[in-house]
Amino acid sequence: MSVTFRHYQHDTDYQRISDFLIANHQTGNLDGNWLEPAWEYMHFHPALQPEHLAKNGIWEEDGQIVAAVHYEWTLGEAYFQFHPAYRHLRAKMLAYAEAHLRGFSPQNNRPYLCAFVNDNDLPFLELVQARGYRKDANATRPLYRFDIPDPFPAIPLADGFRLTSLAEACDWAKVHQVMWRGFGHGDDVPMTEDEFDDRRKMFDTPKARRDLKIAVVAPNGEFAAFCGMFCDEASQFAYVEPVATDPRYRRLGLGRAAVLEGIRRCGLLGATIAYVGSDQPFYQSFGFYKVFNSECWRRRFDD
Repeated sequence: MSVTFRHYQHDTDYQRISDFLIANHQTGNLDGNWLEPAWEYMHFHPALQPEHLAKNGIWEEDGQIVAAVHYEWTLGEAYFQFHPAYRHLRAKMLAYAEAHLRGFSPQNNRPYLCAFVNDNDLPFLELVQARGYRKDANATRPLYRFDIPDPFPAIPLADGFRLTSLAEACDWAKVHQVMWRGFGHGDDVPMTEDEFDDRRKMFDTPKARRDLKIAVVAPNGEFAAFCGMFCDEASQFAYVEPVATDPRYRRLGLGRAAVLEGIRRCGLLGATIAYVGSDQPFYQSFGFYKVFNSECWRRRFDD
């Protein structure tokens, strides 16, 4: 049978693409697709614009998904997921993204698309360059990995601080405060039930485990650092997302302790590799190394 196209239908396709990413995952992320936890995290993040989800595209053969193109949070982004035998669909998928996933610049309303292409996919890189895309190095999406040691070494922690998880101490106000401050939004933290509910939705996703959401508790009881962690037990990997340290508690090794504790717990569940979508020296300092870069290739269109 031939490959057919259809639009994404969230009620049924969210889980089908989740299953597709798991089924086609290759150790070391050699498949080049998104890790499945990134797909889950995307859909429960408050930045997602769900009203456009039906614009995402799916290609099928014999009723099985073989490729998909989608945005992450807003139109103007295009991410490409492939069954390894269907990379020949690149040109069709890019053309579809150009027609349906365009964003519009807030400055001049000019249409554009940012196509994210792995730096080890040479045919795709040649394609986007031939179609007039230019690389935006500032928007690169790196992927780094950490090989989980067994036995896991002791995790140092500054005096007076302790590790916990949301399974033991679930306080969404504390989570919101450390995330808000840790991501540089300032000292005036909006402490509302709506904000707390957004945090809950981010971290209580369908396959999330509260015992893998790690916090470092300061002597005064507030959360000084926080690490979200996912574990794909079937593919034996951990996924770090997100990590934040309150600026008042930085340079104490607390963020590192939270990340390592999350990884250690995933190791006990059978994970052998941990991944993070960041090339910050912070991660490299304790053993993360690059898998590939998902490069941002940007094109502006004149309608």
